[in-house]
Amino acid sequence: MRVGNIAKADDIVAVAGLPKTRSGKIMRRILRAIARGEEITQDTSTLEDPQVVELIKEAVLRSKK
Repeated sequence: MRVGNIAKADDIVAVAGLPKTRSGKIMRRILRAIARGEEITQDTSTLEDPQVVELIKEAVLRSKK
């Protein structure tokens, strides 16, 4: 995929938190999986707050209705 000079988001979903590791890094692979509607099969044991993943999934589902 190549991003051109002008790029804009298809959808924006506001959420209360992001999936972060204990050291504070955002786990972008989890966000990509949620955005694509894929099942999360990666290791999530390093998440600071595992519940935030479910909250993001619910927010994405609500936004698509």
